[in-house]
Amino acid sequence: MADDENFLALVRDQVRHGLTTAQQYLAAAVYFDTERLPELAAQAYAHSHDNHGHAMRMVQYLLDRDARVSIGGLDEIRSEFGSPRDAIAFLLEREQRTADQISALAAAARDCDDYLGEQFTQWFLKEQVGDIAEMSTLLAVLDRQGNLFDVEEFVRRELTRAVSADNTAPRMAGQVRKY
Repeated sequence: MADDENFLALVRDQVRHGLTTAQQYLAAAVYFDTERLPELAAQAYAHSHDNHGHAMRMVQYLLDRDARVSIGGLDEIRSEFGSPRDAIAFLLEREQRTADQISALAAAARDCDDYLGEQFTQWFLKEQVGDIAEMSTLLAVLDRQGNLFDVEEFVRRELTRAVSADNTAPRMAGQVRKY
């Protein structure tokens, strides 16, 4: 039972981390908008929305498991960057840290034989693979291209997301229940 409570505590921590990450992407988006980089800003705004949704999926998981849910303060948000490259490098580090945390969640679920919890974490792990790949690619393009106009064109051409419903995603808290 203590192991199960450890897993749930990690989920609660991840809610805070997800909400912090959503705000961090929002701060980066505003930075990109300030620098007149609309494509990078759009990517960051989309990631902010996604991370908020990830946190709300974890809230719903806690509610579904009749576990205590608490929404507290956020960690510190960085809103100033030396360059667009610095901002992307910072966001990549954040995504890598998130992947480590989600991996720890999956391991904690496995350690306490919580197969429902382990299954729940799999979707988030898949998301992290894509998010890290996207940020790594963006950082490589920023390093390769000296011209931010070319970087913006790359983002518009290669990284613009098609919005499609992911039927495998866990439900978010606040969504209408469909039984």
